[in-house]
Amino acid sequence: MSGYGPDERILLETASTGLYEEIVTAGGIPATDGRIADGAPQRAAFDLLVELGLVLLDKETDTWLAEDPNSIQSRVVSPISQQGAKLLEESSQWARAFGTLGQAWRRSPQSLVRGAFTHISDQAIGPFLTGLVSEAEEELLTAQPQTGRDAPTLAAAALRDTAALERGVKMRTLYQHSARRSSITHTYVASVTARGAEVRTLDEFFNRMIVVDRRIAVIPGADDLRVAIAVREPSVVAYLVDIFERTWERARPFTNKESAIMKDIAAEQRAMTIRMLIEGHSDPVSAKRLGVSPRTYAGYVADLKEEYEAETRFQLGYTMGRQGVSGNETTETPAAD
Repeated sequence: MSGYGPDERILLETASTGLYEEIVTAGGIPATDGRIADGAPQRAAFDLLVELGLVLLDKETDTWLAEDPNSIQSRVVSPISQQGAKLLEESSQWARAFGTLGQAWRRSPQSLVRGAFTHISDQAIGPFLTGLVSEAEEELLTAQPQTGRDAPTLAAAALRDTAALERGVKMRTLYQHSARRSSITHTYVASVTARGAEVRTLDEFFNRMIVVDRRIAVIPGADDLRVAIAVREPSVVAYLVDIFERTWERARPFTNKESAIMKDIAAEQRAMTIRMLIEGHSDPVSAKRLGVSPRTYAGYVADLKEEYEAETRFQLGYTMGRQGVSGNETTETPAAD
């Protein structure tokens, strides 16, 4: 069996499954059943069941009988899985091919003429990062604010990063504390940490960054995530690495779920919410710096109002001011692996 794609799967999920359950419950349906007559609404769903082999005609009784789906599944899913594996391998081959071209470019006079900074835009960013990571030999340092990383982005990153880890490249990643509430981020972290990566979180806002072998860094262009800047100037890269290292020391291991750590994390997010309020930032700005949605941030503020028995933000600020609350009271403790 081959050639089954999203259209067939959707039909199976939305229509064929219900008809199959009816056939199983009834112990079969006669070939003359009106539900499966030519032109009937359920005819397309029935034809798919027949094509997949999930129902077979008993010619002696002229009855359509259901078959065990477990015996059919491998005949449909296995070819798709094999095709996916081939595509992944082909993708890796392409990345290696472009990696060779990239090495030739860096040795050429033209790369020096272009200078230490290269701007990459829109759709070119993903392939550029894939090629760059495929060339990594020793170390990857990455900083990822929680906002903006959806499931497809993380899935692509997981393939790219696990390939590097399996080559022996060391990897450390920083997230904001809010990433701990994301199921897709947990899936990504489980994938990379199983191969030796280290992941930590902290409360403070930081921007997106990736540093490869401490020789090239990729950062956003201003506030526009559609533009990335590849930095090759050694002094600038060293400066960015130093910022990363200092931040890393203050961050907390993602995989550590001890109650004391989780309590500290909650306290750090509460303290940062207080600082955002005192500094007068708007909700969208404050939410971005915390790495959460504006709705979640509003929930943090509501919790503070309840805690300080305030009905408005003005009352909240006044009460916190009278009590000397600044958001800087949390004592930071060293992160432990």
